[in-house]
Amino acid sequence: MSSRRKFLTDCGILAGGAGFSYLTLSHKELTGIDIKSGKSSGLILRFKPYELNLKHVFTIAEGSRSKTPVMLTELEFDNIIGYGEASMPPYLGESHATATAFLNKVDLTHFESPFLMEDILAYVDQLAPGNYAAKASVDIALHDLVGKIIKQPWYKVWGLNPEKTPNTSFTIGIDKPDVVRSKVREADPYRILKVKLGQGNDKEMIETVRGETNKPICVDVNQGWKDKKMALEMAQWLKEKGVVFIEQPMPKSLVDETAWLTQNSPLPIIADEAFQTIGDFKKVHGVYSGINIKLMKCGGLRAAYIMIKMARALDMKVMIGCMTETSCAVTAAAQLSPLVDWADLDGNLLIDNDVFKGILIKDGKIVLPDTPGIGVSKI
Repeated sequence: MSSRRKFLTDCGILAGGAGFSYLTLSHKELTGIDIKSGKSSGLILRFKPYELNLKHVFTIAEGSRSKTPVMLTELEFDNIIGYGEASMPPYLGESHATATAFLNKVDLTHFESPFLMEDILAYVDQLAPGNYAAKASVDIALHDLVGKIIKQPWYKVWGLNPEKTPNTSFTIGIDKPDVVRSKVREADPYRILKVKLGQGNDKEMIETVRGETNKPICVDVNQGWKDKKMALEMAQWLKEKGVVFIEQPMPKSLVDETAWLTQNSPLPIIADEAFQTIGDFKKVHGVYSGINIKLMKCGGLRAAYIMIKMARALDMKVMIGCMTETSCAVTAAAQLSPLVDWADLDGNLLIDNDVFKGILIKDGKIVLPDTPGIGVSKI
């Protein structure tokens, strides 16, 4: 335990990730950028509530829903606008009301340049604890804005190869067999499926999916299994059924039980509900095989980028995921996808009232837009 703690400290993890740096841009050091001279009016933040309609009722171990509240943001500087989004499924504890209250506190007009990204995001973070989805909406809009100013997509700013994007999984929620079969057929263009488990009909769900396709499957239990021996038996059975990994099989409070499961499981065990921010690395390292990073959980692209680097230093697997979101937040997350092992970026595919155009999926593979910023445009 002492050697593990020393390693975490050396990596900067116990100090909130101080051992890792994030790319800081300075417009004075860049060429070919059109920044107006003279005194700027500063950064202007705008936001409005919106509600996403799901194509199908979405059921997981914790319950069902047909809508998801989001907050759409815009960040303007010298007539250039960056777009952002906060998605707030109920279990996050955020809402239109909390996001409105938080964003009303944000005053960015005193920042003379959007390139002061570290200062801006540090200011936003200290305004109030929590509110990570609301903070992500500012972070995403800021990245979009800066990318548009320098006229580059963020995957290029980070030096990432767009050919290395993974396939994205397509999510199949818990449902009756006939509905599950219909959802599997709907997911025909995708090469890997993510199947929700945890409501007592797990084997029926998998057998129903296997009756339609032999594609690789990953499963998300959403803390639905309570007994470690039963969880191990399921992991062994799922391995035989062509499952690739298991996401959050047990309640996040069952730390020792999960560590035992990870040690004995033939499949990687990935943390989701147990892992939210940079500070959670000390809770999950040695307990899980990998982590699922979501912009809405961690506060945006800056935090997600640092978390990926930290996970790699700890030899942990990395998945980039999403909530039910428009193409704005999904496309922002996709900018990081060349760095990860797995992607679950289908939140925009599960709704019927998207207001952005961005990420494309071709033969199941993520195709990054070659446009500045996060790569989205309004529909």
